[in-house]
Amino acid sequence: TRAEMINRHAAGYYSAIEAGVQTVMASYSSWDDVAAGHDYGKMHGSREMLTDVLKDRLGFDGLVVSDWNGIEQVPGCAKAECAQAINAGIDMVMVPEDWKAFIGNTIADVEAGRIPMSRIDDAVTRILRVKMRSGLFEHAPSESRYNGRAEAVAAADLAREAVRKSVVLLKNNESALPLVPGEKILVVGDSADSLSNQTGGWSLTWQGTENTNADFATGATLLQALTAQFGAENIVYSRDAVGVDVTRFAKVVVVLGETPYAEYHGDVRFPAPVQYSHRRPNDLALLHAVSGKGVPVVSVLYSGRPAYVNDLINLSDAFVAAFLPGTEGAGLADVLSGGPYDFTGRLSFAWPGSACSTGEHEGEVVQFARGYGLSYARPSHMNPLPLPPTPNVCDPIG
Repeated sequence: TRAEMINRHAAGYYSAIEAGVQTVMASYSSWDDVAAGHDYGKMHGSREMLTDVLKDRLGFDGLVVSDWNGIEQVPGCAKAECAQAINAGIDMVMVPEDWKAFIGNTIADVEAGRIPMSRIDDAVTRILRVKMRSGLFEHAPSESRYNGRAEAVAAADLAREAVRKSVVLLKNNESALPLVPGEKILVVGDSADSLSNQTGGWSLTWQGTENTNADFATGATLLQALTAQFGAENIVYSRDAVGVDVTRFAKVVVVLGETPYAEYHGDVRFPAPVQYSHRRPNDLALLHAVSGKGVPVVSVLYSGRPAYVNDLINLSDAFVAAFLPGTEGAGLADVLSGGPYDFTGRLSFAWPGSACSTGEHEGEVVQFARGYGLSYARPSHMNPLPLPPTPNVCDPIG
C-alpha cells in the first residue's frame, strides 16, 4: 500500500538525502498498489517514483543511475533502447555490452521527439553537478595525497574495530567463552582458514568463489588470528576433525560458514526452507563429530543473511553470529578471547525460529528478537531450542 511504501520502504531515503547522498540506483523491483488499484510498474520506468517522488517531493538533486541492464525490464524496452526509462528520470544508464547501440538509439529518440531535450539537459546537469561537488573539475584524482598508498585504503585497524563491534553472541552456556590463554584449543571447519568465506561475494570478484587466501593483500583468517594470539603451540587445526581425539583439548572452536555468493547464484528462493544445515550438511556433521565429548564447543557462524540454525546452536555450548567479518579475523579473535573486549553487537533484525521463517513478517516464528545479544558482562543460560520438523517446501506464512 501507499502507506507501507512511505513508512517502511522509503524510510531510509529521508535521512540519506538529507545527509547529502549524491547517487541513487533504480532497482529491478516493481510496485503494484493493489488496494488502491494503481500499478506503478517497473521502477526503471516509473516517472511517478523516480521524478515525482524522489526528485521533486524528496528534493533529491543528485543523479539516478540504472541497475545492470535494468532498462530492458521495462515493457517495450530493450538493453539498447528505452525512452521511457530516460523520461521516467534515469540520468545515467548502465548498459555494459550495448552502450554503442544505446547512444545511437537515444540520439534518434531525441531527434524524433520521443525524449525531450529538456530531459537530456536535466540529466547532464545532474551528472555534472555530482562531479563538480566531488571536486573532479578542480583536481585530478591522481593528485590526491593518498594516491598510490595502499595503507590509505586498507584501514585495517578500523575494520578490526568494526568486526569487534558487530559480531553478536547468541549463546554462552557455562562460560564456554572466553577462550583462555595457555589452554589447548582445537579449531575445525574449512571456513576457519578461508578469507573467501569470511568476506563473501562481491569481494575481489563478483561471486567471490574464485578467490584464494593468496589473492588478499592484507588480513588474517580466524585460524591465523587465533594462532597469533594464543601461540602456535596451543592451536591445533583440523579441517574435518577426522581421527582427532577431542578430549585432548580444553575447548573446540568450530567455524561454520556459507561459501561465497552474490546475487542470483546464492539465492534461496521461496518456497525453499532457510535452514542452514540443509545447504551445508557437512557443517552439521562436523558439529556432531566434536559435540558431546565433554569438551566445550564454541561455534562461529559466517553468513550473509539470517539463517535458521537451532540444530547447530543446540550442539554448541557457545554460538557467535559473526556475519561476514571480511579480512580482519583478528577482530573476531579479540572478542573470543575476552581481555579488554566484550561482545557489544546486537541483532539488527529478528533471527528466525523455524526453517520457513525470516522472522520479519507477521505470523512467523522468531527465535531471537531484534536487539538481542549477550556479553560477558550480561550472561544468560540457554535451554535446548525447539526443533520443529523441516518441510521440503514452505507454505506462505511459514
